[in-house]
Parts: sequence; C-alpha cells; structure tokens
Amino acid sequence: MATISDVAAHAGVGLGTVSRVLNNSPKVSVATRARVMAAMEILDYRPSPLARGLSRGRCHTVGLLVPLFTHASAVERLRGVVAALHDSPYDLVLFDVESPRHRDEHFAALTKRDRADGLLVVSLPPPARDLAKIVGAGVPVVLIDARGDGVPMVITDDVEGGRIATRHLLALGHRRIGYIGEEPDNPFGFTATALREQGYVEALQEAGLTRDGRLVRYSRHDRQAAQQVASKLLALRNRPTAIFASSDVQATGVLAAASAAGLEVPGDVSVVGFDDIEISSYAGLTTVRQPLFESGRIGAEMLLGALDGEEEHHAGVRQLPLDLVVRTTTAAPKAA
Repeated sequence: MATISDVAAHAGVGLGTVSRVLNNSPKVSVATRARVMAAMEILDYRPSPLARGLSRGRCHTVGLLVPLFTHASAVERLRGVVAALHDSPYDLVLFDVESPRHRDEHFAALTKRDRADGLLVVSLPPPARDLAKIVGAGVPVVLIDARGDGVPMVITDDVEGGRIATRHLLALGHRRIGYIGEEPDNPFGFTATALREQGYVEALQEAGLTRDGRLVRYSRHDRQAAQQVASKLLALRNRPTAIFASSDVQATGVLAAASAAGLEVPGDVSVVGFDDIEISSYAGLTTVRQPLFESGRIGAEMLLGALDGEEEHHAGVRQLPLDLVVRTTTAAPKAA
C-alpha cells in the first residue's frame, strides 16, 4: 500500500506539499497540484482519514465522560450515543470516571483537541472552572443528564419525576409512603436524588401530608444496599404501605426486601422505581420512564451539529418527557 512518502518521492516534492494538496491549500501551484494528484492516481494512494484529520487539528474522535458506566442507565445512554455516531466520521473514546480524581484528570486532559474533537458529559455536573477551560479551548461540549452554564444540555425534570411517582401512589390511596434514594452528599455532586425527593415532598404537601423522616432512607446505587435499608423500613411497627425508590436498581432491592420479609407486592407494599431499565419490565415494576437511549442519541446529534458549525447547536436545552409506566407492583393499600 502506497504511503504519503511514496507519493512525495514519485512527484518530486516534499511531504509538506503533499499534505497541502490533501488539505486543498491555496499555497500550491496548479502545476504542482496536478503532479501530486497524478502520483496519487498512479500509486493508487488512499489518504488516511485519521491522518488528514490530525493535519487539520482534528483527531475524529468524540469523548464520552461518564461515571460508573456499568450501571444499566449509563449503558442505555451509551447505546444512544453509539447509534448517533454510527454513520459519522467520528470514533468514540470512553473516559470512565470512578472517583473525583479521575474526573479532574480527564477534564484537565480534554482541554486539547488532540484528545477529542468534542465532548459528551453524562450525569456528571462539571466543575464550572473546568467546563470554562474546555469551552475556552474551543472543544464543543454537550451535557446529558447534567447542567452547566453556556453549553447545550439534554435533561429531564427530576422534580416532576418525583411528583409523578408519588402522585400515583397517593391516587391509589396510600398515605404512608416511604422514599429510598442515593446519599444526597456525594463526591460527584449528583443532584438527581435530591431533586426526586423534592418532588416526593411536594406531592405529599399537595395532598396535605408532611415528610416523615422515619420513612426516608438513603443507600448506595446497588440492589444489595437498597435491600438493607428497605428491610429496616419494612420492619417498622407502622411500616409504609408504599415505597418510591429513586432508581429501578434500588427498587429491585425493595422487592427483594419485601420477599425476604414475607410481604406481598403489591398487596402488603407497593413499589415504584425510576428509569425503566430493561430489568423493570421483567420484574413487573411500576416506574417513571426517562428516555435513556434517546437522551444519548440526541446529545450526540447535538454535538455532531456543533462540530459541523451549526449555530443552533452552540447552546440551548432539550428537556425530554417523563412517563409513568404502571405494571404489577402498585395497587391500593389493603386498608383502603
């Protein structure tokens, strides 16, 4: 296979001249350009898209910065990103974030376009100073399930999601409604749990009820941890008749805790989750569906638009809808 050096030698020019011809530089004379093009034709030279991109200050990659990407919700967003990039000239580079130190290191490295032409940040509120540095370096950024100043965002209304779940349980006649969320104080600055709890509280207040701290618990984002705290809720003398978990993963922990306690779902306790990940349909889980796949796809499409210089993609917010999916884990309480 012919190389750029072969073309230069055959045409009797330097490598820089061949590069300028490849990039349509006006600094090459008509005669020299014709000689180089003829050499390419004779040698059947096919320029590497990556090499051409680098010569133009691009590496034809899109960076995806995502915390804890093995979580089911993150995987669904990733599927949407991959679908959007499928027919584009960009490859995807994944930057996994397992700690705040990883986050800071990645943000520092991504201020240069030799790492990625554009950046998608998923579910990770970027520190304002780091975000400003990346934007200032000319790297387009789109946030998915996160918020930041001056950059495009794809978001949902977590407060409204909390209201939707709690209103559903209230409409069924529940009044002692528990809530299980992730720890509100976390090193990454995640806000979803706090916002969904805010919606839970507001819906209770609409019904003339107040938040009962004994019915609110926090756990890590995994089934086993949620099962432990749910077991304590269900062991209360005056236990909740329903529990709203801030994620489907935690909701499956609630289902496991109910089963271990010999309680029927929904007969003894109703359960609502949040996300609508794949396992939810198999578990018959009532949940608040957020468009995970679509958020990844739309975010990636917005970034591709910004990379192409489309003005409408330089800022703006896309808020995606939430839907209640009623399955078999919710029903009226026995007392009703």
